[in-house]
Amino acid sequence: MATLQERRAESPSAVTLVLDVPGWPGHLPGQHVDVRLTAEDGYRAQRSYSIASAPAGERVELTVQRVADGEVSPYLVDVLEAGDQVELRGPVGGWFVWRPQDTEPVLLVAGGSGLVPLMAMIRTRRAEHAATPFRLRYSVRTSADRLYADELEPAPGLEITHLYTRVAPPGEPRPPGRLTRADLAGVPPSDCFVCGPTGFVEAAADLLVDLGHDPARIRTERFGPTGG
Repeated sequence: MATLQERRAESPSAVTLVLDVPGWPGHLPGQHVDVRLTAEDGYRAQRSYSIASAPAGERVELTVQRVADGEVSPYLVDVLEAGDQVELRGPVGGWFVWRPQDTEPVLLVAGGSGLVPLMAMIRTRRAEHAATPFRLRYSVRTSADRLYADELEPAPGLEITHLYTRVAPPGEPRPPGRLTRADLAGVPPSDCFVCGPTGFVEAAADLLVDLGHDPARIRTERFGPTGG
């Protein structure tokens, strides 16, 4: 069982849940967990959520986006309070992960809440003082929808580009719109991690291949309608 220690608002529809998980074995950035809720009548609902935090003892952070008419995300975003418990299983996954000992340049491509597992990679890079070059292309509807807005800033070896799809901030040189070939151009051969809605991931992966990236170095993680 995991106990909620703290919750932080990330956007109007997303929160980060800081959980204490006794006996947590540790995780790799990019992995996820299964969260299970059980109603009083015994009905159970389970959803998978990416881990947002770098490995840090028995603490695990999940960033959850509310899904309209969802079964799990509205409870986690709007109801769960400090001291409440949820069932947690994980960590899960071993392919969509980045390890600090990997030194090849990294390109991260995120669509919306697909940023969450990529943020775990960025945080781990920082925590481990790794020198691996990171480039992030973050596609998001508006500036108000950005996750980790107070933390996600460029740093030595970390390049960050926001790509707004609905409304761009004043002075933003790129007009609002979907991810394009130009948004991904000029990136040297890299280990690519792409995460977001299915359509976004498929389009981004196709663009990367078209730009000459090795398909074997493009790792994808996608999500779609699941009931939240």
